[in-house]
Amino acid sequence: MPRYEYRCRACGTTFEVDRPMARSADPASCPDGHDDTVKLLSAVAVGGTASAPRSGGGGGGGGCCGGGCCG
Repeated sequence: MPRYEYRCRACGTTFEVDRPMARSADPASCPDGHDDTVKLLSAVAVGGTASAPRSGGGGGGGGCCGGGCCG
């Protein structure tokens, strides 16, 4: 189940809530009972790295078979 991070505007507390994606936009109360909260962007969604898949082999022609080296 996804975990969403919130910050309370009233007291400044940051807290997490586990809930289904279908309820991701629902309001959340802070542990101290305040209702004025805002959902934060996840560090996973903001950071991280991804790399493109590499073609296999000899370069230029789409890999070994694309380069004409298969016999």
